[in-house]
Amino acid sequence: MIRINLLPHREIKRKARQQQIAILAGVACFLGVLVVWGGASINSDNNDYQKRRNQFLIDQTAILDKQIVEVKDIKARMQELLARKQIVETLQNSRSDAVYLLDQVARLLPDGVYLRSIKQVGNDISLVGHAQSNAWISTLMRNLESSPHLESALLVEIKAISVNNVRQNEFNMKVKYKQTDAEE
Repeated sequence: MIRINLLPHREIKRKARQQQIAILAGVACFLGVLVVWGGASINSDNNDYQKRRNQFLIDQTAILDKQIVEVKDIKARMQELLARKQIVETLQNSRSDAVYLLDQVARLLPDGVYLRSIKQVGNDISLVGHAQSNAWISTLMRNLESSPHLESALLVEIKAISVNNVRQNEFNMKVKYKQTDAEE
């Protein structure tokens, strides 16, 4: 019987198989590295794209914020202009009120009453003056009440004073100016 030594043949096959496994492992490692590198590259590209999108959104938000500030400024200026327009219209409508008021007070002032000051704040009018007697003050109050432009005459204070050694009454009176329907 002939003995054949198969060990070298088996060893050669084993070495060939190990080489194949090593080559396959190398190829698998190379493919694995390639897949990881490709995934990292794609992920990096996606991150860059998202950063560009985020920056675009930030820029657009900044532009919109500036526009919002401009719109608020425009609205504030518009409100300011409307307020000015309203004041001008009010002044235009009430420019003759001072004339009516002074005319009414001059017509309704009795002979024994002298005014020192007339002050108007809104529709409230304050009259300060001197009178020879309390009767003249009550006559003035009745006259003011009968006026179509004045109402609610209210006597605030009466003081007895001496002016040039003559006894007189100093008074402080409040009256409301009422607007007629045409003025409103």
